[in-house]
Amino acid sequence: MVNTIEHLIKDIGFNPIPNTVNISISKSLHQSKVLLFSGLNYFTNNMAVWQPEYNEVAKWLVDNKGRGLLCLGNCGRGKTLICGKIIPILLNDRCNKVVSCYDAQQLNANLDAVKQKHIIYVDDIGTEFLSVKYGERRLSFAELVDEAEKKGKLLIVTTNLSLSELRDKYGERTVDRLRAITTPVVFKGDSLRK
Repeated sequence: MVNTIEHLIKDIGFNPIPNTVNISISKSLHQSKVLLFSGLNYFTNNMAVWQPEYNEVAKWLVDNKGRGLLCLGNCGRGKTLICGKIIPILLNDRCNKVVSCYDAQQLNANLDAVKQKHIIYVDDIGTEFLSVKYGERRLSFAELVDEAEKKGKLLIVTTNLSLSELRDKYGERTVDRLRAITTPVVFKGDSLRK
């Protein structure tokens, strides 16, 4: 009998393709938009104004296709509010998933603990410094992206940096992996903070 690679992999229990986290808060894009907008209104005291980039976030909420979310661009456009407050609530309520939330500084301080989580939100990537622990220098975000790719973790990331600025800070390899495991959404325009 000729064994296929798939048969051999199953026999030894090796899984070279990690299980990814698939989410869908609704089958309908309209319903996802309604839920996202209601969250925006709740946290802004009914002052939210729908922005074009929110359409991409709503599509991701309907079917993330096993990929995380990378929200990048101008400050004051709702990235942190959406990714750090609304999405964790929706994933918990609609998908029974827990999002572990950190800011970039916490990532440095608790990298090994963060890497143990399966759905991870990190706010303000690019503001953290090089981590040095017991004389060992670590690029925390690069390690996290590598871990997420290898183990199928769902990353939700916000940053005010562009892709080219991320590339300058973390290198081509990290940004290439980040783009492979997330859906990028660019937030453009002036700050909405009043």
